[in-house]
Amino acid sequence: MQFSIITVTKNNLEGLKRTHKSLGVQSCRDFEWIVVDGGSTDGTCQYLAQTRAIWISQPDRGIYDGMNKAIPEATGDYVLFLNAGDLLAGPWVLDRISRALTEHRKMPDFIYGDSMETRPGQPPAHKKSRRHTRYRRGMFTHHQAMLYRREILQRSRYDLSYKIASDYDLTCRFLRLKKIRPRYIPLALCIYESGGISQQQAELGRREQAAIRSKLKLCNPVTNSAIQLVQSVAWTMRQKYPRLYHFAKVGRS
Repeated sequence: MQFSIITVTKNNLEGLKRTHKSLGVQSCRDFEWIVVDGGSTDGTCQYLAQTRAIWISQPDRGIYDGMNKAIPEATGDYVLFLNAGDLLAGPWVLDRISRALTEHRKMPDFIYGDSMETRPGQPPAHKKSRRHTRYRRGMFTHHQAMLYRREILQRSRYDLSYKIASDYDLTCRFLRLKKIRPRYIPLALCIYESGGISQQQAELGRREQAAIRSKLKLCNPVTNSAIQLVQSVAWTMRQKYPRLYHFAKVGRS
């Protein structure tokens, strides 16, 4: 069983190095690393030339365009998107996933788990995934904690009209395919830094998610507005009372 790890980057050499180090210590070595660089000028290409990565460097239209370019290059059974600066949660992650999959006769089409969020001055916070069946309410776990069956993912692409929530759109469309077999693995799969673009532009992300729910007819307009309101309240609580917010998240897990 092989994994395709896709990393999109631009002018984030130090983050790329951390991601590479995270992959380098994996006890499971059955993976390929595909890097799409958006035309960096910080030494990224020189660094990648010294690695075993499959990589390209050229201007693109943003992170989702880079992911779309990488998908056709993948050859593994499963695809995981781990962008520059994101890490696998430990050297055992790919091995634990592999062992969990061999316990079942049929390979799942979609795998997901928990995540860890790093915060300045605070210990990493364990963020437990919600059930995948709740995808209509928003992303149920972090994008870097999701693995897609490659032969199915190859038929899909990220919609570049969304700047923040195209990963939500693709995941919703993926899960709505007939006879998709999801599987939850109860452990943290990734570590990501708080303060990313989805948090910097949280309001835009909520609007895009609402537009996606409407376009895909995931719920009625009233429910859609209610979901958006709950998301807004949760975000306000996170910003004003971060400790209480994270305590509540842990409590629900």
